Amino acid sequence: MELQKLLNQVEYQLIEGSLNQEVSEIIYDSRVKTTNGLFIAIKGFQSNGHKYIDTAIENGAKTIVVQDEVSIKNVTVIKVSNTREVMAILANNFYNSPSQNLNLIGVTGTNGKTSITFLLAQILEAYGKKIGVIGTIENRIGDETLPTERTTPEAADLQKLFKRMVDAGVDTTMMEVSSHALDLNRVDGCKFDIGIFTNLTQDHLDFHVTMDNYAKAKAKLFSICDIGIINNDADYAELMIGACKNPPITYSIDKTADYMAKDIAIIASGVTYKLTYDDVVINIEVPIPGRFTVYNTMAVIIAAIKLGVPMDLIVETLKNVKGVPGRVQTFNSPKGYSVIVDYAHTPDGLENVLQTINQFAKSKIITVFGCGGDRDNKKRPIMGEIAAKYSTDVIITSDNPRTEEPHSIIEQIEVGTKKIINEYIKIVDRKKAIYTALSRANFGDVVLIAGKGHETYQHLNTGIIHFDDSEIVQEYIEEEQNAN
Repeated sequence: MELQKLLNQVEYQLIEGSLNQEVSEIIYDSRVKTTNGLFIAIKGFQSNGHKYIDTAIENGAKTIVVQDEVSIKNVTVIKVSNTREVMAILANNFYNSPSQNLNLIGVTGTNGKTSITFLLAQILEAYGKKIGVIGTIENRIGDETLPTERTTPEAADLQKLFKRMVDAGVDTTMMEVSSHALDLNRVDGCKFDIGIFTNLTQDHLDFHVTMDNYAKAKAKLFSICDIGIINNDADYAELMIGACKNPPITYSIDKTADYMAKDIAIIASGVTYKLTYDDVVINIEVPIPGRFTVYNTMAVIIAAIKLGVPMDLIVETLKNVKGVPGRVQTFNSPKGYSVIVDYAHTPDGLENVLQTINQFAKSKIITVFGCGGDRDNKKRPIMGEIAAKYSTDVIITSDNPRTEEPHSIIEQIEVGTKKIINEYIKIVDRKKAIYTALSRANFGDVVLIAGKGHETYQHLNTGIIHFDDSEIVQEYIEEEQNAN
C-alpha cells in the first residue's frame, strides 16, 4: 500500500524522507525481517521501541513511525503524538478495515469471557456458520487453531488476523476484549456488532490502580458496539449501560432485566433453569455446573438470538456443549473422590467455583491454589480468606511466581487465611502440593486445583517450564489405578 494512503486519518509530521513509497507490512518488533516494512516504535511498560529503531532498519524497515524526537537518515521518519493509537489506525487502513466484513462479538469482564466465546462458537457452528475465535486459550479460524500470546492481540496482529478470517470466509468472530486492550488502543477501529459485559471484580489493579479506572476501561467497548448485552447483577452495570450508544439488552438472576433466569437448579453434572423474556419461558439445560454457567449462557443465548439462530437449536446445542479446557474440568478417581481443575485466579472466580462445589460436595473440599507474581498483590489475602471460608482443607502453593519470591507471595495469602482457620498447609512446589491434596482425598471428597486451568506452563524466576495441572492429576490417578 502507498504510504500516503496508509496515513489516511493520521495526524503526523514528516521528519525525514518521502511519502512516495510502498509499505509491504506493519511491524512493531524490530527483530522481524522485512522488505519495505513500516516499523512503529511503541513505548511499552518494560521496553521502548525507540531503542530498537536501528535494528529495525538493519532488518529492512524503510519507514519509521515515532513519538519521540529522533535523528535518523536514509529512511522515512514520521512523527505522531501516540504510536499506539496510530498503530491501530495504520493496521486498520493497511488491511482495509476487515472487521467491517465480519459479525464481530466482543466479550469483556473479569470472568466468563472465554466460556462465553466457546459456548457461542459451538452454537453458531451447529447453525452452520464458519466462525473465528480470539482469546485467552486459542485463536481459531474455522477448524484451524492458532497460538495465542495474550487475550487480545496488539492492533497490527489483530487486524492481520481479521483479514485472514475474512479471506477464509469466516462469518462471525467471537473475541475476548481485555481491559488492557481497551486502554491501550488495540481495538481502535474495530466495528463490533455486539458487546457483552459479564462482570467486574478485583483484578489487574497493578495496571489500572483503582476499580473505577478498571471499569472505565471496560466501558469503552460499549461506545463502539451496535448492541450491548449487560449483566444487570454485576457491579458497574449502570456504567456499562450508560456507555452504550444504543439501548442495551440486560440479563439477570436477582434484578429486573430483559432476560431473567428462574427456578435455578445446580448439581454436579450441570445446571437447569427457566429463561424468561417477552412473556416467553424456555427450559435451559447445560452440562456445566455453577451459578456462573447461568449468567454465561444467558449472555450466549441473547447473542445467538440477535445473530438469527433459532431458539430450538440454541436449547438443543446447550444440552450437549463442551466446556472450556481448564474451566471446571472434572476428573474422577478410582477411590471415589473428584478433582476439579479451574482457572479461578481472582477473588470472585475462586469464590464462584467454591460456592458451586459446596452445593454438591458430599464430604471434604480440599483446595490447592496460589497467586501470580508481578500482578495485583491486593487480591492475595482476599483469596486466602475465600479459600479458608469455603474449604475443609487449604493447601497454599505457587501459581506463576515470575520474578517474585514464592514464599513472600504465600505469606501475603496467609494473612487472609488466618482470619478463618489456623491449620492449613504451605507447599511451594505446585506438583507436590497437588499430590499432597490428592493423597489426602477419600471417597466423596472434592479436590479443587485453582489458578492455572488451561495453562501448560509455569513462569518461575528461573524461566518458563512445562506445567499442566490436568496432566499432574491424570498422572496421579493413573498411578492409583495401577496400584490397584
